[in-house]
Amino acid sequence: MSVTVGLIGCGAISRKHLKTIANIDSVQLTAVSDVNDDRMSEAVERYRTLTGEQTSIAKLNDYKALIKREDVDAVVVSLLSSMHAAVAKEALKAGKHVMLEKPIALSLQDTDELINLQRLTNNVVLVCHQLRYRPVFQKIKWLMDEGIIGKPYYGTASLKIHRPESYYSSAAWRGSWEKDGGMLVNQGIHLVDLLIWLLGDIHSVYGQLARYLPFKETEDVASGILHFKNGAKAVIDANSITLPNNLGYELTIVYDKATISITGGFDRLERCFVEGHPEIEKELNLLMNDTREHEYMYEEFINALKTTKTVKMSCIEGKKAFEAIAGLYLSHIKNKAIPFPIENFSTIDMKGSC
Repeated sequence: MSVTVGLIGCGAISRKHLKTIANIDSVQLTAVSDVNDDRMSEAVERYRTLTGEQTSIAKLNDYKALIKREDVDAVVVSLLSSMHAAVAKEALKAGKHVMLEKPIALSLQDTDELINLQRLTNNVVLVCHQLRYRPVFQKIKWLMDEGIIGKPYYGTASLKIHRPESYYSSAAWRGSWEKDGGMLVNQGIHLVDLLIWLLGDIHSVYGQLARYLPFKETEDVASGILHFKNGAKAVIDANSITLPNNLGYELTIVYDKATISITGGFDRLERCFVEGHPEIEKELNLLMNDTREHEYMYEEFINALKTTKTVKMSCIEGKKAFEAIAGLYLSHIKNKAIPFPIENFSTIDMKGSC
């Protein structure tokens, strides 16, 4: 029996979801919602082209009407960041399961309310940090959990991308603290999530921001130092003003028995040294070719709906990367290291900060 899905938000990120839903036999799209009729029509036609079937799909301007439909088991929330938590909470209250685009929310209050509501309803919420499902990162996590690479010492996460003025002018919410949430929240959160997943839980964060471009509110540069509970350290180096275009990403993790570095578009194994295990470099290189993490994420989601009720990227896990960035942002405002846990934060607090 297929799981029926309703898509809320038919913007650019929805295309990846549509492709994945079309590729999985056990999932069927039954409804879409967007305030823009043309985007809804485009999404429906894209899905029909991908499946080769003229499926009947409802088009609704009001997402609340979609949530109430009996032919929707789960909703995919791919709206602007400021709406993620509110829509996810409404869906849970209506008895739906939720595939929630990152970030989980733009305030810690919303993340905690979502965590509590998910526990109360016992419905599944999966936050889309899909890189955790990429096989090469799964393998590195396994190496860590099995003790093969030893104790975590140090990590670096680098984001060097280019976002021109046209990127921000194409959607009014982009570049605002209230609706977008910040460059690190929007573009850098996957890297932050991988650091936490592969190094451990955070003890404290120190960070600084800078804004140079006048046509938006949010930061152009973010630099941070993470201190982990297990003694490991990490550095975040992120900017969205690299000229003339994207330079790429880098994630390096150093353990007492290993150094692994992945660069480019996460498509190049720059270094893999694991003491006593030269064969692991070949294994990781082979896994680099498998970039079907979005499908693997959906498969776990569907399996959780039918049987396990658990996912790797739960609300609790989804909170971790956002809280780390919240700590970095707060550190910039207060000019001091921020200890964890953080009691209260909203990206709206960042207005006028840089």
